[in-house]
Amino acid sequence: MTTLRLAVQDYLVLRRSLGFKLTRVRPVLEDFVDFLTQHDAAYITSPLALAWATQGADGHAESWAGQRLSIVRLFARYQSATDPRTQIPPAGVLPFRPQRARPYLYSEHEIKQLLQAAVRLPYRYRRGALRPWVFHCLFGLLSVTGLRLGEARNLELQDVDLPAGVLTIRGAKFGKTRLVPLHASTCTVLTDYLARRERHWAGRAVSSYVFVSSWGNRLDSGDIHRTFYQLSREIGLRGPGDRHGPRLHDLRHRFATETLVNWYRSQDDPERRLPLLSAFLGHVHVADTQWYLSGSPELMREAMARLERRWEVAP
Repeated sequence: MTTLRLAVQDYLVLRRSLGFKLTRVRPVLEDFVDFLTQHDAAYITSPLALAWATQGADGHAESWAGQRLSIVRLFARYQSATDPRTQIPPAGVLPFRPQRARPYLYSEHEIKQLLQAAVRLPYRYRRGALRPWVFHCLFGLLSVTGLRLGEARNLELQDVDLPAGVLTIRGAKFGKTRLVPLHASTCTVLTDYLARRERHWAGRAVSSYVFVSSWGNRLDSGDIHRTFYQLSREIGLRGPGDRHGPRLHDLRHRFATETLVNWYRSQDDPERRLPLLSAFLGHVHVADTQWYLSGSPELMREAMARLERRWEVAP
């Protein structure tokens, strides 16, 4: 095994120990090392890195070429510490800007419609009788806590402390664990759901996950999205043939936006409290939270209203 291949393995181990999942990074770096091997290169050079990244790049592939080069750039920085011959590809050589979907801001009415539609989900057999309540509680929890879908799917019974009104989110993004407080009304809904869950599975084997399928296993991510799309079309959030539209992840965006709007309205200092919201959402950097808060007309109105009040009292 070549030195570079060993270096890739060590690099991945190191970054994963820091909490990065790197699901797409390994095949990219392995392909890059294959390319270097074909060119009899014992170390990374900027020309070879650029040549590899731009193979077949045209049109939309340009962005992917920039992303590939950025992956190699990070690895090259790591490798340069042990091999001074390593050349680090300069930033800005290829354009790469991560594309984020434009968030959809759900109204309170739309969320109520979604939850009501979830309760009406049909089922054919007794084993599916809990299914409507599973999705009613799951979608409701996402809307009032700002949890990532994966975090909600991974919740286990031991992670729910209803007397204290706290959820423990384990192994979240970057391997972090955090506590998420719950409103009393949310605890009431969760209490009702867990009681239904216990009655439904009484005397039968079921996993320890809070949200389970009709077979007692952790809910499948694909099933969650298919059910959400079905309900979205039913209540008019999506057209019958729409392939794009409001997403479950937008519930997280709405939670963040509503939190800041409420801080403005209560005359609190949003800038001072933003790190609290960042920690609540499980973000590593406050800048990640700031992106969630962009593009909200209501938020802009509240910010402008506060600015105008300051102008009115200015000497």
